[in-house]
Amino acid sequence: MTREQHRVHLCIANGENAAGGFGLTVPTADELFEVGVDVITSGNHIWDKRELRGYLEESDRVVRPANYPPGTPGRGYTTIDVDGARVAILNLMGRVFMPVVDDPFRVGRELVDELRSFTPIIILDMHAEATSEKMAIARFFDGQVSVVYGTHTHVQTADEQVFSGGTAYLSDVGMTGPTEGVIGMEAAGVIDRFTTAFTERFNVEKHGLKQFCAAVVAIDRATGKALDIKRIFLRGIA
Repeated sequence: MTREQHRVHLCIANGENAAGGFGLTVPTADELFEVGVDVITSGNHIWDKRELRGYLEESDRVVRPANYPPGTPGRGYTTIDVDGARVAILNLMGRVFMPVVDDPFRVGRELVDELRSFTPIIILDMHAEATSEKMAIARFFDGQVSVVYGTHTHVQTADEQVFSGGTAYLSDVGMTGPTEGVIGMEAAGVIDRFTTAFTERFNVEKHGLKQFCAAVVAIDRATGKALDIKRIFLRGIA
């Protein structure tokens, strides 16, 4: 899978579990940038590696959910110039079955209004557990952002579509990582947690085949409206 294959101008990856399945480190972020990722979004696991907090203050290529409390390290959005077009990447987190954060609808409303003052191209990573919350935020911003894609559940959904207002949507992009195990972790430890009172730390599944999950969206640079969305799921990678 290459950027050239799908004529990708901008590559965004949610990297909150890139460091051994938990959090993100500076070396891991650098690895993602080296293989072609332009911007890294995140979610509730962004705080798993304490050493990343200072880096979040310095980097304009790694963002955390914008609806964390004021004063939280890092930024909730960034902008990047792509072939002469300015693109804004916004990260929000849901509140259903998630850590306590501010209202993503209210915070998102304020930021989308701000971002639209200088660019019509806004890409939103909605990091949330509930599919309904992800779809609701997408409907809320239909026609005002170019793309809303969900992250967090590690399982890709098959509901890619372009709404009537011109916003492309996918409930969850899915997980790139091991196909075996349970959402990237060794199955035994996950099963033990469900069947016993033990809460041992999960280990990343290191055996078996891998999978690659992504989505490619075509956007009209003049209007910011999505023209098409294509879901990608490659299973059985050695």
